[in-house]
Order: sequence, then C-alpha cells, then structure tokens
Amino acid sequence: MRVEPQQLKAFMLDAGLIKESQFDKVLKEAQKKDKKIEELLVEKNLIPQEDLIRLEAYILGIPFVNLEKEKVDPKVLEIIPEPIVRSHNIVAFRKKGKNLEVAMLDPEDLKTIEFIKKKADLKILPRLTTPKSIKNVLSQYQETLQTEFGEIIKKEAVEIRKVPEKEEEKKADLEKKAQELPIIRIVDTLLKHAILQRGSDIHIEPMEKEVLIRYRIDGILHDAMTLPVTTKSGIVARIKVLSKLKLDEHRLPQDGRFKIETEDYRYSCRVSILPVFNGEKVVIRLLAETAKGYTLEGLGLRGADLESVERALKKPVGMILITGPTGCGKTTTLYSMMEILNVPGVNISTIEDPIEYRMPRVNQTQVYSKIGLTFASGLRSLLRQDPDILMVGEIRDEETASLAINAALTGHLVLSTLHTNSAVGAIPRLIDMGVEPFLLSSTLNLVLAQRLIRRLCEEKEKYKLKETELNNLSKYCDLKKIEEVLRNEKILKEKQALKNIEFYRPKSSKECSEGYRDRIGIFEILEISESIKELIQKRASTDEIQKRAQKEGMRLMIEDGFCKATQKITSIEEVLRVIIE
Repeated sequence: MRVEPQQLKAFMLDAGLIKESQFDKVLKEAQKKDKKIEELLVEKNLIPQEDLIRLEAYILGIPFVNLEKEKVDPKVLEIIPEPIVRSHNIVAFRKKGKNLEVAMLDPEDLKTIEFIKKKADLKILPRLTTPKSIKNVLSQYQETLQTEFGEIIKKEAVEIRKVPEKEEEKKADLEKKAQELPIIRIVDTLLKHAILQRGSDIHIEPMEKEVLIRYRIDGILHDAMTLPVTTKSGIVARIKVLSKLKLDEHRLPQDGRFKIETEDYRYSCRVSILPVFNGEKVVIRLLAETAKGYTLEGLGLRGADLESVERALKKPVGMILITGPTGCGKTTTLYSMMEILNVPGVNISTIEDPIEYRMPRVNQTQVYSKIGLTFASGLRSLLRQDPDILMVGEIRDEETASLAINAALTGHLVLSTLHTNSAVGAIPRLIDMGVEPFLLSSTLNLVLAQRLIRRLCEEKEKYKLKETELNNLSKYCDLKKIEEVLRNEKILKEKQALKNIEFYRPKSSKECSEGYRDRIGIFEILEISESIKELIQKRASTDEIQKRAQKEGMRLMIEDGFCKATQKITSIEEVLRVIIE
C-alpha cells in the first residue's frame, strides 16, 4: 500500500493544492536527495502534514483518524508494546471482538502489521493518523506504567515476610528471599520501568526507614519510588543471584552483570554493589544491545570540528584521545570512530573495562584485574597480535600511557580516553604520568573533549537575552569571543550583537515534563599543529597552549554549546549546567 508520486500529483492538482511546476520541482529534489516527496512537500510548507495524510488516506481508501484528544483503554494500549510504538509509529486504539483498529503513519509498513496480527491473534484494521496523534497515545503509556508499577509495588511489598532482619543472614535464607515471587516481581518491574523511561542507570539506595529507587534519565537523577525497608535484603539478594555474585558477602564491593531479553528489547545490565551505612547500595547500568551505532554527525560534531576528526582518523599512525568526566559519552564516541575505521583491510584490537557494545570484526578483550589482565598487560599482549588500530578503554596509569605512546610510535593508530576537563588538559596530565614531552608531541594527533547536553523538545519558549542576563553570562564566558564564533558560523550578522539573537528555553508538555528529551554532544577539538608541538616540547603551560590553539581556530565547548543553543537544539542554561563545575 503506497501512494505513487503521479497519483499524489493528480489529486493535489485536482484539489488546487499545488501548481504542476511546483510539484515537478519538488519531485526532482526528492529523487536527488533520495527522500520521500511527502517529506519535502511538508518541509517546504506546500501542504500541512495533516492535510497530506488525509489526502493519502483518501487515495488509498484507508480511513483517517485523529487521536490528538483521544483517551485509549489501557488494555487496548498494551496489545502493542511501547518500544514498537516508538520505533514503528503504530498504535492500537480500539478493539471490538476479534477486530483491532491500529493507527499508523506509514501505510507501507506491512511487516509490523503482520507481526502484531501474529502476536495478538486478531484481525488488524489499519488507519492513517498524524504524528501528534501518535505522541498523544505514547504519553498514555507512561500513565499506564506508573499506575501498574505503583499497584505491583504496593501489592507485592505487603506480601513480603515482615521478619526482622538479622545482622548476618545465612546464605540459605538469602537464597530463599531471592526466589520469593513478590521480590522477583518488584525487581522485574523496576527494570522494565527504567527501560521504558529510557533510563541509563538504576540506583537502589537503602535508607533508615525505606529503600529509595532513583533512575538516571538523560544524565539527570530522578526519584522513581520508595519501597518498604522490608524489601531491602530481598532486592539485593535477587540482584546478586542474577549477577552470580556472593550472596553472603556484605562487607566488600562486588561487580557483576546479567542480561534481560524479551521480544521487545535486549539489555546488558552492569551491576555494582557497595556497602554503605544502612546496608548495600546497588547501581545497575543499562546498556541496550540492540542500540545502533552513532555517526559523528549524529553525536553533534559539525563543520570544522568534524573535518578535524576525519583528518585525524585518516592518519595511519599516532594517537587520538577523548577526554571528559565519567558518563560524558567518551566510549560512544570511540565506538563511532571505530565504526568508520572498521574496514576489511585492517585489524582492530581493543582492551576495555567493560566491553559495552559488541562490534563485528573487532577483537575485543575485557580487563580482568583479579587474574592480572589489566589495561597495561592486555595492551602488551595486543601488540603481539599484529594490529593496525588499537583501542584502549582508558589510560589510567604511567605504564598504560607509556605502552600506548610506544604503540603509536611503532606504526599503530591508538584510540583512548582520559579523565580531564578540557582538551588542552590532556597534555599536562600525560606529562604528569611520566610521558616525555618530545614523545607526546610526535605521537599525539588530536584531543577531543566533550560533554553531553539535553536536547530541547519540540515545544519550546523563544526569548532574547536581557542586559542583566548578559552581565551574568559574562562571569562564566567571554561574550565577545562567543559573538566572533557565531559570526564565523554565519549565525550572527556583521554588526549584530548577542542580545539581538533568539534563544530558547524548555517548555513543559505532556510528552516532555521537563522540556528536554535525549542528549547530544558539545565538543572542543585540539588538533596538534607544528606550533602546538613546539609548545609541548617546551613544557608550555595549559594557558599558553590554549591561547595558541584558539588563535589557530579551536572552538571551546562553551562556544560550541552557544552555537547549538542558537540552532534550537538546547538552552543556554543546559550548556552552563554541564560546563560550569
């Protein structure tokens, strides 16, 4: 089921919605850009999206439905799981007997209709709808999930045996607790809830009179639920069983992992358990195994910064470093770079802690310090594996730094990460680790510093900076330099000031309670030029190197953040939140 361009043209001309010359011009552009003509017609404001969908529904003989204000029965809603709704833009909204009415955006998506038909064992009646309708129904999943979650917790927590906890519980008692049905249901619901809320981490924190559950969503921790203190040892025991950890060890930290697999999603869960005053705190990192790799553009690299990274990746030898604090997306950037480098003609070997994503044709090794397999010993072994490209998860000590530099000197391209706050900060950090400046200057190709900022949702509030706001901003950044960068990017006109440009603030909506959804990177790229090499050899200060790099065109993270704020991607407040520490 699809509307051919000529069919669409005939109906649009007949309805007087477009001129023939306009349609033909857009069709040529669509073919050239390999896009659907419908996308371009809407993009160019030649026809409103809803009118176009109504017209397509009429041509195909499929009923059109508007669900923007429709409340769907939760039992009908759960026939199609939320991840499928998000990825395929198809929702169930009405069920009569064995007939299920589904609203969708793509009438060609017959595979999804067939999948739902088999899964639900119902006759599927397709309808066309608008993106706003899909959004409205999606927001109802959240309400349903919150209700379901609350009910399960209340019901199951009551059933848990209210036996006073002993200071030293026996292993057999803990095993029994871990297998209790209420505990299993609570842990399963916590995991499901976090995944469907797009959480990256689950924090289970024992308090004096309760257990606090928090989720990290788009980099920010949110309180999700408080549980009765009687659930404490059972939840920890259940997670230890899943992660194959010692049940009766309560005094030492433990690390493990397990997997969750359902028809809708597959996640690898990394577990860290730490003894605290009121018991044991658990943090579970959720990693989607089905996640697709990002492109460098998709991460947020643009223009000259992107060109610098691409130039460095084309060099057969040397070192590329990615810097930033924990959780700023360094590993994701490394994997995106390896995706580009991963061609049949090269051997890529990695040493990681942990292996976060599996990559075909890449030889990935997991650090295991208990048996002596550290970054340094692993890297030493990898050099005997005839590699072309080496990826070291993190340079943590002098030995790893020395081996990585020697690998870059002996004809390998080395990719790694380092914990520093800025791109220039990587140079003194490596020198402090014992790397000789002359070796560093001859091997280092590029340093990329990054942070993750939250993206604004579609609904946002437009505003211009007032004099008081500009004065406040000047405390944290050089406004003249930011204006210069914006002029170079053609965002500001020659005589235009920062106060004349439009910025955006988050606006709370049904879909985005905080006005933000998903994240993107802001970057600082230090390309090692001949003049920078000379400064490294002279052991120049960080300030000297940064001034020279800025003269040569290096853009600071705050400047990249301001560029993204002017492009409606994020807000100034969000940029300052992640940069000012």
